Amino acid sequence: MEHPIFQKIENAKKPDFGDILSKSFELFKKVWEQALYHVLITLAAVVPMILLVYIPYIAFFLSMGALDTQGNYDYVEPDLMEYLPLLIGYIIVVLALIFVVQAFVYGITAHFIRVLKKEDLGTNEDVGGYLSLLKGNYKKLMLLSLATFGIALLATLACYLPIFYVMVPLQLLVVFFAFHPELTVSEIIKASFKLGNKYWLIIFGLVIVSSLIAQLGIILCIVGVFFTAYFVHIPMYYIYKDCIGFDTVSEENESLIVS
Repeated sequence: MEHPIFQKIENAKKPDFGDILSKSFELFKKVWEQALYHVLITLAAVVPMILLVYIPYIAFFLSMGALDTQGNYDYVEPDLMEYLPLLIGYIIVVLALIFVVQAFVYGITAHFIRVLKKEDLGTNEDVGGYLSLLKGNYKKLMLLSLATFGIALLATLACYLPIFYVMVPLQLLVVFFAFHPELTVSEIIKASFKLGNKYWLIIFGLVIVSSLIAQLGIILCIVGVFFTAYFVHIPMYYIYKDCIGFDTVSEENESLIVS
């Protein structure tokens, strides 16, 4: 039997671009501190990954063009085939790290989406800890990470333009996971594409505008971007709320799944 969420998407109301943007600003005033905490937790996972990726890369680069005994740069072209197994192994490890960290980031972002609902509706709903949605769901998050990579890669290979099409449903994946962790990976992807296709232009506009707003923090000596980076997720929350809405009993039961 098909999950009820698909019927809700079928009957979804058309979102109002201006109204969602206005409500996003108002909600951001309430959650900017939580947004900062989620960004910092995300960075705690991303920064070590970047170091693990680039330190071997830099070391390899230096070994390929090392200084000779006279201190002059050695321009002798090395035999890359000699390093091919090492390069293949490095690429595999890097991809594995990216998928693991991306799954972690999805879990943190999904928790932030739940915080948005709590603050927006003013409920006493227990959203759990920052890592609560990772417990028991990491395999699903890993598969979502792999699926996102695969979809984005295929879109990029298809002359790159399709990436603008798929970026809309990909932005909705984490929202559907946040409120419906019981859905399978394929159902989450299907629901995201179904809603994304229905109101693609409006959601695309919100993604672009909110992404630009999220980068405004750079003006404040770069540090400000830590406060604004998660703004991009607020319009996606309102897309879900305004188009599909919440079933109080259902949502409370779903929150118990990850408690």
